[in-house]
Amino acid sequence: MKVLARSFGLIVASVLASSAYADVDGSKPAICATVEIMDCVPHEGCQRVSAREAGIPRFLRIDFAGNEITRTEATGDEVTSAIERSEEVDGRLILQGAEDGVEGVPDGIGWSLSIDKTSGDMVLTGSGVDVGFVIFGACTPL
Repeated sequence: MKVLARSFGLIVASVLASSAYADVDGSKPAICATVEIMDCVPHEGCQRVSAREAGIPRFLRIDFAGNEITRTEATGDEVTSAIERSEEVDGRLILQGAEDGVEGVPDGIGWSLSIDKTSGDMVLTGSGVDVGFVIFGACTPL
């Protein structure tokens, strides 16, 4: 019984240690989960919404080598976005791009994704004509 309890303790400790140190350095693909979403509209302010309400996928897969981000839409379709610019700034990976004709945003949208290399914490912002999103979440290497 002591061996089982000790083994369980080691497993829990290793899971907690790995989640506390994500090490998203851009050398291998990563997956990111959206946790909190703020939807902002001029003259109305910002409100917290769910991923479903905002039409934003809950998970994003990042292929750093291929300069692509893939998301699965509510329809089940996979959509790939090109990473048009990437840079490392003060321990963060900054990825940027633009989309034309995004569902619900017919005039297109520009986006910027910032990932803390050590913790994996992320902030994704998107802006179009009369709409803006701030998405908080976390990434981990695959």
